[in-house]
Amino acid sequence: MVKLDVITTRGGDAGETSLGDGTRLAKDAPRVTAMGDVDECNATIALLRLHTTGEHDAMLARIQNDLFDLGADLCVPGIEGGLRVTAVQCLRLEAEIQAMNAGMPALRSFVLPGGTPAAAHAHLARTVARRAERAVVTLAAAEPLNPLAVRYLNRLSDHLFVLSRALNGNGAGDVLWVPGGA
Repeated sequence: MVKLDVITTRGGDAGETSLGDGTRLAKDAPRVTAMGDVDECNATIALLRLHTTGEHDAMLARIQNDLFDLGADLCVPGIEGGLRVTAVQCLRLEAEIQAMNAGMPALRSFVLPGGTPAAAHAHLARTVARRAERAVVTLAAAEPLNPLAVRYLNRLSDHLFVLSRALNGNGAGDVLWVPGGA
């Protein structure tokens, strides 16, 4: 159980923060950057959820919890012990992608962000997920990391893209790229 009764600790006033194992790092360290990008992705999904209901909202609620798990994973260095993102979470995203994509026509053009407000928010969340993925890839190149962290974020951006199409009437309302502005 989590109990937070003191929020303002002043521990970060000198530009450092604590990880889950007590290690102190600069707030601009690659690990802290990755954690912050994952947190921002979660916040963009919260905005997206303002425009969703039913099954889509339930998927996004699970994803928000997964992203908290991912933050906990990143918060404790190493690849052993602690809460870690799992293959089951990645496989669930893949299954949801397949289910959403099954009823959509194949793409014949690139899709621009836009369409319904929900789809536009899904595209924003997708781009933030991609940034979080890049930050986690950078971190993984520097130190041992759960490889499923990168996989989860890669699947998540795919999931959010397919969800944007679902939220655009299964692709009927997609905003398609017109090369050269023709």
